Amino acid sequence: MKAYLGIDVGSVSTNIIVLNDQCSVINKLYIRTQGQPIKAIQKGLKQIWEELGNDLTVMGVGATGSARYLTSIIVGADVVKNEITAHAVAAAAIVPNVKTILEIGGQDSKIIIMRNGIVADFAMNTVCAAGTGSFLDQQSSRLGLPIEEFGQLALKSKNPVRIAGRCSVFAESDMIHKQQMGHPIEDIIRGLCEALVRNYLNNVGKGKSIDSPIVFQGGVAANQGMVEAFKRVLGNDIIVPDYFEVMGAVGSAILAKEAMQKGRQTSFKGFEGVMVDFNANSFECTNCANCCEIIQIYENNRIIARWGDRCGKWENSLFNEVRTG
Repeated sequence: MKAYLGIDVGSVSTNIIVLNDQCSVINKLYIRTQGQPIKAIQKGLKQIWEELGNDLTVMGVGATGSARYLTSIIVGADVVKNEITAHAVAAAAIVPNVKTILEIGGQDSKIIIMRNGIVADFAMNTVCAAGTGSFLDQQSSRLGLPIEEFGQLALKSKNPVRIAGRCSVFAESDMIHKQQMGHPIEDIIRGLCEALVRNYLNNVGKGKSIDSPIVFQGGVAANQGMVEAFKRVLGNDIIVPDYFEVMGAVGSAILAKEAMQKGRQTSFKGFEGVMVDFNANSFECTNCANCCEIIQIYENNRIIARWGDRCGKWENSLFNEVRTG
C-alpha cells in the first residue's frame, strides 16, 4: 500500500498519521512527548512499523510542530511546514468552505482565518497559557478528576460561576476561592470553560472576523465544555473533525502527498533507519555579540545537523564538511 506519513511533534504530544493514496487516514497515533521528542518520534514510528510496516510503501513524509526541524533530520522528511499551514490544509480538506479555525493544543492556541481556501490571517497566544491543554490537565489533576470527564461534568452545570480567565494564575486562584465558598464543582468547571473561551477570543481572536463554518481542532476540542462555551459565545455551530487531535499531522501528510506527486523521490530513512542512536547538545557561540545558541544533532556519534546561528557560520561549516567528505 502506498502511504504518506504526517508527523506533528509538539511540547505535549507527538502525533503521527498514515494517509493512503486516496487521502484516507488508515492509522493515527497520539502519544505524550514528555520532553523527549527524539524518543517520542522513534516510539511512535516503531509502533506504526509493528502494526503496518510490512504492508506499507512510504512515498513521502511531512513534518510540522514546534520540533519540525528536529523531526525532519531524524526521519528524513520531504516537506517541513509550520503549524498554521498544516492545520489550515487539514481543515480545508475536511470542510472545504471553512472560514475560521480555532486550534488549542497542549501549550499554545491559535486562530486561522480562511478565505477562498487560503489563509487570510492568523494569530497565536503570546503571553498566557490559560486555556491550553496543559493548563486544563493541571486543573483536572488538582481537582482529582480524569481529564476525559472534565468537559462532560461542565455540561451538567445549571448555574455556572464567573471565573477570572485573563491569566492562568488568576483563574486557578479564583477557582480555589469559589470552591472554598461552596460552589458545586460542575458550576466551577463550566465557569472555567466560559472564562477560557472569553480569554481566547479577547486575546488570540481579538479583532478577527469569526465567520462560520467554524472548525475547532487540537486536543482541547475533546473537552465538550469548551465546545459548548464556544457555541454559546459565538452563536454558531462548531465543527469538531473526527481527527481533531491530530489535524496538524493530517495536514503535513496531505502536503507530503502533494509534493511527491511531482515525481520526487522520498528522503524517508525507513523505519529501521530511524531506530539508530540520536543525541542532541548545544553550545553558545561567542564569536559575536549575538551569542547564538547552536543546536547539534548526532546520529551514531556523527554530527548530522546544526542550527540556531543567525549568520549561518556553523550550519554552513557542517554543509562544507559533508560536501568535502
